[in-house]
Amino acid sequence: MKLPRELSGRDLARGLCARWGYRQVNQVGSHIILQTDTPQHHRLSVPDHKPLRIGTLNAILRQVAAAKGVTRADILASLS
Repeated sequence: MKLPRELSGRDLARGLCARWGYRQVNQVGSHIILQTDTPQHHRLSVPDHKPLRIGTLNAILRQVAAAKGVTRADILASLS
């Protein structure tokens, strides 16, 4: 699975809100705070950087995959 190199934090946050049940609850500086309650409560911080670093993107995808019970590939496919 190859991670996209040009994905911005704002685009990732929009995709997570539109397709994975997250909602933006706050923004502190350059970090967007997202939250979901399905299937369990999960809060996540996405840096509003353009582009996101690969390690940062990978860590966010890992957190979302664990919270939602899916694979990182499923999340990436829905963002494309």
